[in-house]
Parts: sequence; C-alpha cells; structure tokens
Amino acid sequence: MKAVILMAGKGERLHPITNTRPKALIPLGNIPLIEHVIMSLEGMVDEFVFVINYKQDMIRDYVTQFHPGLHVRYVVQKDVNGTATAVMSAQDIKEPFVCLNGDVFVERDCIKNAIEVFKKTGNQVISVKNMDNDGSYGSVVERHGKLDNIFEKTGLSKKSLVNIGVYVFKPNIFSAIRDTPLSVRGEYELTDSILMQKEDFAVVKYSGYWNDIGYPWSLLDVNEYMVKNQEERIEGVIEKNVTYSGNIHVGKGTIIRNGAYIIGPVRIGEHCDIGPNCFIRPFTTVGNNCHIGNATEIKNSVLFDNTNAAHLSYVGDSVIGSNCNIGAGTLIANLRHKKDPVKMEIRGKVISSGRRKLGVIIGDNTKTGINVTIYEGRKIGNDCGIGPGVIVEKNVMPWTIVQVKQECTCSSFRKDES
Repeated sequence: MKAVILMAGKGERLHPITNTRPKALIPLGNIPLIEHVIMSLEGMVDEFVFVINYKQDMIRDYVTQFHPGLHVRYVVQKDVNGTATAVMSAQDIKEPFVCLNGDVFVERDCIKNAIEVFKKTGNQVISVKNMDNDGSYGSVVERHGKLDNIFEKTGLSKKSLVNIGVYVFKPNIFSAIRDTPLSVRGEYELTDSILMQKEDFAVVKYSGYWNDIGYPWSLLDVNEYMVKNQEERIEGVIEKNVTYSGNIHVGKGTIIRNGAYIIGPVRIGEHCDIGPNCFIRPFTTVGNNCHIGNATEIKNSVLFDNTNAAHLSYVGDSVIGSNCNIGAGTLIANLRHKKDPVKMEIRGKVISSGRRKLGVIIGDNTKTGINVTIYEGRKIGNDCGIGPGVIVEKNVMPWTIVQVKQECTCSSFRKDES
C-alpha cells in the first residue's frame, strides 16, 4: 500500500515560524513533523508520495539527507487551491492508498486502525475524533458506522465527530475529484469528493491524541504531549551540583553545569551548554546547539536549534525560532492582568488563543538587545533586530529593526564638566 502525504500549503497561520520553513519541517520535540509522519507509517506502506509546493526543496533535501533509502516520490501541486486538487496530484496511483494531511500530528495507532478497517470491510475510510468544535473543523455525521454527511467548518455543534485528515482511498476517488465543483470558500474540497461516494465510506472513530497544529500556540500543545510521553534518557554530562527531577531527556554532547535547576518533563537537544545557575521548568524543549545561561528561566517553551538565552532573561510559554539570541535582561510577559485568555493576531484577525498564558512567537535569525520587554501574545518576525531597552507592544514584521532613539540635550561634553 502507498501513502499520499499532503504538504503543499504555506502554513500562513503559523507565521513567522513558516516564513523560513515548510510546516512539515517544524520541529516538535526536536523532531521535524515530517519525521513523525514517516515513523507513524513505518512498515505499513511500501512507497511515500509527497505532495509538495511551498519551499519544496527543503523537504527534498531533508529526505535525501536523513532517509536516503526511503522509497519516495514527489509530485508538485501546481495550483494550491484545495485538498481535492492536492490528492488529484497523485492520480496515477492504481491501487488503494493511505492519505494523510501532512500538517497534522497523529499517532501511529490512528493510521493502523484505518488500514485495518479498510482491509476488513473493503470500504474506503474517513477517520474522525469526538471533540469540541467551534467551527474550526469539518463535522462528520455517521450512521451505523457508515458516512452520512460532512459539514465543512460550520460549527454544527459544540461537540461533534471531527474529520482528522486520515483516509484510506480507492483509486476511484479520482473520478469523484474530477467532478468536484468549486466550493463557496473558493477551493476544491476533498470532503465534497468524498460525499459523492459516501455509500462506500466507513467512519472510524479515534480516541487518541490528535492536533492539527493550526495556530502558533498549537506547537506548545504538541510539545507538552511529546515531552510528557518521552523516554527518559541522559546522554550528555550532568555536573555534580545540578538539581533535577521528573522525566528529562539530555542529548549527546550536552553539558548541564553546576547550579542548574531542572524540573521535568524537559527535553534538551545535543551539544547544548546549560547553566550555570539557570532554571528550566516543565514542558520545555531546547533544540540542538543552544545555550541557556546564568539567571535565565525558561518555562513551557520551545527553543529551536542554535538559539541562545545566555543571561538574566525570562522566557515563558513561547516559541523561539532557530539562530536567535535573547539578549541579557530580556523579559517576556505571558499573562494578562485580567487573567483572561491571551489573544494573538492571525492573518489579520485578533483571535483568542484559549490559553491563560502565552508569551511570544519569534521567527528565525532574530536578536534582542539587553533589557528588552515583550508583551504577551506578540509575534516578532524572522531576521529582526530589537534594540536595547525596547518595549515590544505590537507585532514586529520580518526584516525589521526596532530601536529606542536616544535624545541628547547637550551639544558637547567638556573635560572640565567631568
């Protein structure tokens, strides 16, 4: 059986993280999302078909470097105008195939269950999860285990069977896609194609963990799930006067220096320099080649590779991209005085994160100067410079320098005034 993985989209709701990488290469628990997809299908398929477009060369390069023996084929979705068009990119497949939205986090058991039901019943499969639905997800109606209807992101009810983007298709799905009209949202919806053949679809309910990684704070949700369920492992060096508890994972070549205090679950990558005298709190993931230094506190945050927070800083409930430097004394707010859910601007609209605590999302290659203060729920783009003493009250666009202008009231400085 083949696996068709849909990963052509730009992931615009995840800006600035996806400004510099496709969604498939976002690290979750220090492992790129595409790696989770490959591992979840290992042994169940004999070929991967990656449907790609946005920053496709980065995906090709990753697979070539880390999976040179993987039987993989790439197809380019030329018009990124819907999931039906994405699946149609693989129309030369002549046998049943698994199809996944490659931008979601799903466990192996979900895919395994879908394949087993297909083999047992001979019906095509749509996987669902019973969960709260505020209108962000498509709602599925089933009758006696078979598909009855799908309501695409209409908020049918607060609790519903949500389409989680895991399917098993027969090749005749392509004929339905060819007959699929443009939807009211201006896209060719895969769910419309599925409804044309609904008599042939079994509905498989899944009760395990699933996350569509739809918003920047979703990265914190998935990261928390992953570190809670990680295998405890210490491959680096922990000096004598380090205090740690709970489940921690420390990568090769990493040193945890005296005075560091770590409360697990925490994951720290390879070749990191941690401490002395820092505080790392639960649900934090630190990437490879990072430095967390003296009097710095990191709480429930994700730091990508090659990022440093070396002195006197606080990072809480935040996602910090690769190759960033958090200057000494940088403080990130993560809680509103009213203690209501923190809001964030997504694609021009300010929406609630549903989280009581949420800090900042920072893109790759961004630096903050000393004594920078960042308000809660803000986004700072990639390749930015935030000057010393700046208070970040608003979002910062990519490739921007923000600085406090120094006003000088004297025209000169004479030696006799010293």
